[in-house]
Amino acid sequence: MQKNIAELARLLNVKYKPDGHLEQAVVHRSYLNEHPDFPLAHNERLEFLGDAVLELVVTEYLYATYPNPEGELTTWRSALVNGDSLSELAQKLGVEPFLYLSRGEEKDINSKARHYILANAMEAIIGAIYLDFGWDKSKEFITDQVLSQLQGILDSRSYADPKSLFQEAAQSKMATTPSYRVLEESGPDHNKIFKIGVYLGKDLIAEGQGSSKQEAQVDAARQALIVKAW
Repeated sequence: MQKNIAELARLLNVKYKPDGHLEQAVVHRSYLNEHPDFPLAHNERLEFLGDAVLELVVTEYLYATYPNPEGELTTWRSALVNGDSLSELAQKLGVEPFLYLSRGEEKDINSKARHYILANAMEAIIGAIYLDFGWDKSKEFITDQVLSQLQGILDSRSYADPKSLFQEAAQSKMATTPSYRVLEESGPDHNKIFKIGVYLGKDLIAEGQGSSKQEAQVDAARQALIVKAW
């Protein structure tokens, strides 16, 4: 099913290039499994490129703007470019209806996997903008859409690492250090999903999911803070 990529370009506020990379940026691997004759490849190479462009633009801005120590800048950067932030941005920009997905993925609307797909597509879109329009346009897009979120993140302290916050609270309130255990692994090697539980002693407090063990631990700690109201 052909998508109206010119409309996607309009939503992203970039020029539509019929021979550009934007359409490939929204092609998920699963779609090609059902449509092997589709003329475009999936978006994972663009995602790889866009991730690097995004990180460099954000890093350059933080370095030039704030004299803070490396550790703080790294934390702020992570808050801007993590999967949750990019997934929210993709939803805000209206990317989701333009995704090329398998029938199974199409039905899986509000799952954690859909959030990963959206985040990855957002990185791929940045990679496409870089290839089609160059560094300056990529920087402009990232400044407008990503760096514009920084002040809100700083004001709300949402950049704070949930694992550190939960550990500090657990040690202060219960004299206990949290532990994390892998509960489940699923998905192919190139797209693993980990489910991890966070424990206080023998008690399972909350579960989290992520495309890496570290990401799943952070999600579990975030859920645990909510469960314990800390």
